[in-house]
Amino acid sequence: MSKFRVLLLYISEVSGHHQAAIAIENALKIINPEVETLNLNAFNYTNPISEKIVNRLYMGVIKRTPGIWDYLYDNPSVIQKTLKIKEAIHKHNSPKLKKLFDEFKPNAIVCTQAFPCGMASDFKKTYNSSIPLIGVLTDYAPHSYWIYDNVDYFIAPSQEVKERFIQKGVSADKIKVHGIPIHPKFSIKHNPKELAAKFNLSIDKPIILAMGGGQGLGPINKIVSAFKKIRIDSQLAVITGNNQKLFRRLKRRAEKSKKKIALYQFINNIDELMEISTLIITKAGGLTTAEALAKGLPMVIIKPLPGQEEINTTYFLDKGAAIKITNERLLSQFIQDLISNPAMLKGMRQSALGLSKPSSSLDIAKLILELCSTTSYTG
Repeated sequence: MSKFRVLLLYISEVSGHHQAAIAIENALKIINPEVETLNLNAFNYTNPISEKIVNRLYMGVIKRTPGIWDYLYDNPSVIQKTLKIKEAIHKHNSPKLKKLFDEFKPNAIVCTQAFPCGMASDFKKTYNSSIPLIGVLTDYAPHSYWIYDNVDYFIAPSQEVKERFIQKGVSADKIKVHGIPIHPKFSIKHNPKELAAKFNLSIDKPIILAMGGGQGLGPINKIVSAFKKIRIDSQLAVITGNNQKLFRRLKRRAEKSKKKIALYQFINNIDELMEISTLIITKAGGLTTAEALAKGLPMVIIKPLPGQEEINTTYFLDKGAAIKITNERLLSQFIQDLISNPAMLKGMRQSALGLSKPSSSLDIAKLILELCSTTSYTG
């Protein structure tokens, strides 16, 4: 096989965008071990100081005034008013991108977030480049910030998202419904008893998995409190991400708990933990939910972030793969009732598997390599 070069662009180190880029990178190397990849935080590369400021602002808004983000997200008025600003930023970044592209000479550019997709699209326009550009959506929310003329293909997570993109003016033949890219290992099945022993859990008791994304967001403390009130003998596994304060607090609570509470910050085998879990309580991030679907894991969604996560939630509710809890005080009773209802859990599992695309990253990688074989870097 030829040694192709693929540039993957994302923003924010601790994000689903980054994890999606890693999943595609892994899939590329499975299909073609000789492929050369560069996985790059585009915002940090072009605007390292601005990235830190914007990340702090974003997290502050999400935690304290989420209604502001709800207003900004895919708002046609905001999109129109910020158009000139985006164009100015892209023009400013073009020389840096030119240097990067000339040095790496990619055969294809893959973006898992809209901001670098816009930068790469502007680069193609400015330098009259024919290099293939692929935009990969990581939520079930096809917002207008994604749409640029010089994108060759969009990867949609569902047929519904494809239809929404077509309504926004994107040509149908430019949209491939391959799903949100997750690591190929999510399609592998294991021995449940061996997995449970690996995590020091019992396969004979319900396992409740709680996650708040890479940032450890959401009412994780309240989930732990609710778990302690559940009368059914069960176990709780909690992923706190990079939220070290939350991890320390929960560690003290877990040590005093009469019921099993397993705590993790980051683990590389979340696929295995999902496989033995009875259900997951989460906030509806694109990557986490796509991974849960691949494992047929019923989702209980609590406190989704406004914007993309609310849209994700609506999609899963409509498809029967998730339920949403709006009253946190009823969480323990709600979870207990769900665990006690095997028929409902089975129906949710079947719905989840029906929506899942476990080979998503491999399908995306095949498309990328096909495009690589038809072009060479021209600058």
